[in-house]
Amino acid sequence: MAQEAYIGKYHEFPRLLGKTVRIDERELAVFRLSNDEIRVIENKSPFKGGVLAEGMVSGEYLYDPLYDWKINLTDGNVQAPDSGNVKTYPVKIEEDKVFVTL
Repeated sequence: MAQEAYIGKYHEFPRLLGKTVRIDERELAVFRLSNDEIRVIENKSPFKGGVLAEGMVSGEYLYDPLYDWKINLTDGNVQAPDSGNVKTYPVKIEEDKVFVTL
């Protein structure tokens, strides 16, 4: 069953920078894009489990900080020629509060 969790206030998420959020045993990477949309993914690279919150954001993509893989922040897919997938989480914003569906 899906569970909704509060992860912070909208203004607490800096534009184009990742922020790590922990919910129970999950570690999430939260990104505020240049268009001010919020994206949430699992904070674990599909290649050797590196931390993704430290990556660089460009448009709808994240560049893995260790391996420079290009990851789509909307669907979690790694761009070819590399392959893999990162779990993504739906986001809801109510007033200044950001919620993620687990």
